Amino acid sequence: MNGYKRITPTELDGNVFRMIGEDWMLVTATDAKGGVNTMTASWGGMGILWGEPVCFVFVRPQRYTHEFTESGDKVTLSFFGGGNRNVLNYCGSVSGRTTDKIKNAGLTKVVTDEGAVGFSEAKIIISCSKLYSDKLKKECFHEAALLNNYRNNDFHTVYVYKVEGVYTKNEL
Repeated sequence: MNGYKRITPTELDGNVFRMIGEDWMLVTATDAKGGVNTMTASWGGMGILWGEPVCFVFVRPQRYTHEFTESGDKVTLSFFGGGNRNVLNYCGSVSGRTTDKIKNAGLTKVVTDEGAVGFSEAKIIISCSKLYSDKLKKECFHEAALLNNYRNNDFHTVYVYKVEGVYTKNEL
């Protein structure tokens, strides 16, 4: 990818708690037909599972991106390093179902070596392929207070993705 350096997952330098929870990320999914949609996320994580570097993300069923994560196998996580908050706010509040939010946000698509779509404005792009998905279940919660996040019983689908490529801007 032009302008990016490919690194291994273990070379990724950053606090994932800050990157995801404070700086946020764009989760960009490609569906089975090649269509692309993105959404802002501040829930998720990274680690090792089944001997593989993985990330996991959560998508509510009413989100347009859910259709893409369900039908396709590729996603990227795009991190802007605390910058572009206006883009992240926009992509988290407008549906791609009714508008071309990628274009309207001023984002430029870039395709990873693995065929997933990220954005050239991102400082870090993590390219992934789907390993597992399941819907969160009410009966599996051990802390009842967490159910306050699901007053409409719209439980997230959790997706576990294998990290296939990590790209950082050359200037990092």
